This record gives sequence, structure tokens and C-alpha cells, in this order.
Amino acid sequence: MFWTKNVCRLLLKYFASKPEIGRLSQKVGNSRILASSCRRCDRAMSDCSSSDDISSLLKSVEVSRLMVPGDANLSGNVHGGTTLKLVEEAGSIIATRYYNVAKKKLCPDDYESGAAALVRVERTHFIQPMYIGEVAELTAEITFTSSHSIEVCVTVWAENIIKGEKRLANKAVLWYVPLSLGNPPRLLSVPPLPCVDPKAFEEGQKRYEKQKEERANHQHTKVRHIRPSVSDEDIEIHTVSYSQSVLRHLMSVSECAGYEYAPGGVIMKLMDECAGIVAFKHCRTNVVTVSLDTTNFHEMIKKGSLITLTGYITFTSAKSMEIEVVVDSELVRSGEPKTVRAVSAFLTFVSLDENHRPVKVPQLKISNEEERQRNDMGKIRYEARKRQRLESQGQS
Repeated sequence: MFWTKNVCRLLLKYFASKPEIGRLSQKVGNSRILASSCRRCDRAMSDCSSSDDISSLLKSVEVSRLMVPGDANLSGNVHGGTTLKLVEEAGSIIATRYYNVAKKKLCPDDYESGAAALVRVERTHFIQPMYIGEVAELTAEITFTSSHSIEVCVTVWAENIIKGEKRLANKAVLWYVPLSLGNPPRLLSVPPLPCVDPKAFEEGQKRYEKQKEERANHQHTKVRHIRPSVSDEDIEIHTVSYSQSVLRHLMSVSECAGYEYAPGGVIMKLMDECAGIVAFKHCRTNVVTVSLDTTNFHEMIKKGSLITLTGYITFTSAKSMEIEVVVDSELVRSGEPKTVRAVSAFLTFVSLDENHRPVKVPQLKISNEEERQRNDMGKIRYEARKRQRLESQGQS
């Protein structure tokens, strides 16, 4: 693949017509907008006889790992959180590598080392289950870059190496932003992808604008903590209070991959664990994750932070249940009792019998008006997921 000056000029013309780019430049301080980066890249390209180094960055990153008992539940189903953590790791690798190598190669005057931070995961469906003893094969590739963000698509295959069979298990789209390694971190600019087809660029720009608007309008649920119900026999079974669970976790240095903040994959794994506890308490059967709704990460979680995950059921259909998990973070070392809501998400679980077949889910018993409102909103989301699934099946 080769960079062309025409591509950069097209990008310059496009972003010059976007006044919000200038406002974003002011917001992030020393960060440059894409137009200025393109000019520097244009000068750098004149000194390069080939773009082999950049082309290698566009090749997919492949990650493989054998699923062991610690990755699964008692029935052998690999936890959805385990898959999400692997997906985020693969995405982080290719996004971080692209930013650093491409920026250093093409824009050396503007280069500052950085790492990719997860800011958003699009709605993700677990297409096929994965089991202990199988190999998870993940392929990650960059599909779009804006002036300050990177879109990564990750495909997950489950391979039975004994039978020689492979099946599609998961596909996910993640958005990253490069941040400086200083404290506090600063938002950095991203070099544009080389040799982008105009149609592909236009489609990517639409996805970028859509997720940008949704992130700006997103508001976390203002849930009040429900009384823990671990040993309270007075709470009626199959109510929100009965299965609601709280999980607390101290973010250790080993979980932060050498950085000051926890990776998004670690947080998603804990969220899935919390939601799994809720689902198990409600059904008392084998439960598995089938989807994660679009999730926005609005606050970074520093290492050493105490995080509190609260999970509770919002809606049940005949064979599935929607569970919301909210994550609050508190930096205990600061000496100030300040808690921020870092992320919240809706996960869908199903109940399985001993043959791994879906069975009916006990219906949720509504106790008050607040729960009824959440249940009504959950039904709307359930219908939307159902429509999206049918549309996807029709296109395939």
C-alpha cells in the first residue's frame, strides 16, 4: 500500500469544512487537528520511497489462547467476560501499535509516545459458545481513524483442535483514543489511514459521527444501591432485590498492564462476572452471556482504585434476562471520599439446561414503580435487539 498526496488533500478539504474540529483542538490543549497532521505527513511522505512499515500496521493482529477451567463456569462454558477481555486486548495492541509507529514514521515532529484507551464498545453478540479445551483465535484490524480516534474490528473464532473444527464465536467493534503516558494523560492526534477507498472513508465517517453523538448524549443510570440480599430470608424470590449483587474490587498494579489506568477489558470482565452472579441467583441454573449492549467508558479507572460494581435485573423475556451493571470508582489513596460513575452497561443472559439448551427464565416480580419503569425500558431494548438480530440474519 502507498500513501498518495491526493488522499491527504481530500482529507484536508473534508476536515477544513468541519468547524467542530477546531473546537476539539482547543479542548485538548496541545493536540493538533488532523489537517495539520496531514501537512506534516505530506512532507514526511516525500522522503519515503516505500510505505512497507505503514502497510504492516494495517495487517491484522492475531491472538490465540487455549481456554482453561479458570476461564469457564462449572458447566464448561467460557465466560463472556473472558472473551471480552481477550477482544479488548487484541484491539488495544493494534491501536497502540498503529498510533506509535505511524506517528513516529510519518509525523516525527509531532510524535509523543502514547497508549490506546478504550472509550466505546458497540453492541456485541455472542454468536456461538466456547468451551474448556478449545482455542480462541482473535483477529483485529483497524477499519477507520478520525483525528483523535481509532475504530477496530475484532473477530473471534472458537477452534476445537481435537476435531479440527472452527466456528465463528463473536464479532466486536471498539473505539480507542491515544493518550499520552504522562499524568494526567493528554489526548493525542492520530495519523489517517493510508489508501482509504472514498466510499469506505465516507461510511467510516458516518459511524464515527453516530457514535460521537451517542456518547455525548449518553447518561448513566442514577440507580440507588439496593440492600444486599445474600442472607436475607425475608426478600421474595425472583424480585430485583433478591438477585441484586454488589461486587467490590481493588484495581491492582498487575491488572493495569504497566500503565496508570485499568484496561477496558479488565473492567468488562468484572462487569460480566457481576452480571453472571445476578443471573445465576435469579435462575439457579447454568447461565451464559449472549450480548453486551453498546457501552461507553466516560471515566478512566486509576490503578489502586476501589471499584464497586452493582448488578440487577431490569427485564425478563420468556428465555432471556437483561441485567444492568454500573461501575463506581473511588481513588482511596487520595484521602478524599469522591466516587465517580465510570461506566454502565446492559448485558443479556440466557438460562441453559444440562444439555446446553435454552430453557424458560423465571419471570421478574415487580415491587415498585421505579422497577416497573426500568422493566418497560428493558422491554423496548429487548424488542430493538430482536429486530436487529432478524435484520442481520436477513442480510446474511
